[in-house]
Amino acid sequence: MAVQKHDVTASGSPDRLLALSDGIYAIAMTLLVLDVKVPEGLDEKAFRDAMGNLGPQVAAYGLSFYVLAAFWRDHRRLFLLVRRLDTSLLRLTMASLGAVALLPFPTALLADYPDEPAAVSLYATVIVVIVALHLAIAAMLWRREHLQAEPISDTLGRAVLRDLAATIIVFGLSVPIAWLSPTAAQWTWLRLIPAKIISGRGLRSAMRSSSTP
Repeated sequence: MAVQKHDVTASGSPDRLLALSDGIYAIAMTLLVLDVKVPEGLDEKAFRDAMGNLGPQVAAYGLSFYVLAAFWRDHRRLFLLVRRLDTSLLRLTMASLGAVALLPFPTALLADYPDEPAAVSLYATVIVVIVALHLAIAAMLWRREHLQAEPISDTLGRAVLRDLAATIIVFGLSVPIAWLSPTAAQWTWLRLIPAKIISGRGLRSAMRSSSTP
């Protein structure tokens, strides 16, 4: 495959991009907690009521913190396989970080309006966008050998794509469901647990096979 030398060297080592990525993930995860709050100046009864109504905010915070932590882990795993950046990989990564930075907004909407189809579908859509960009990064890295820190086998490449695709399918299917029943759409997210267990087994097996001399 012919590679334009300036296209690879213009972006260079992934170290600085990883540092930027860590910072954006850390800020996004911190911003999530800002929506878990109680209004000031409440009397004793109103304070107790406000504390009792924090459930949706805490649940949305916990869900998004877990999701962002998983995305950060996947992002780091992908970039352990990167030796050099090119312009296309850099652009995809910056797009994914932009979507990550956006996630606190739909999280706040989900916490405040869990029964609104638009809030639930927007949250699921942002999740799909982030994972789809991760999938595009993985596919590009798999196919561009000159960017790889070490060779990526076809078995490992396919396993990574299947693992990411599981999240896209589950959250993607919940988007139209949300317009029929927001509650049902949120329950469909639990299907990700068995889906990731299955795809995770395949991924771990592929990683072991790839690390075997």
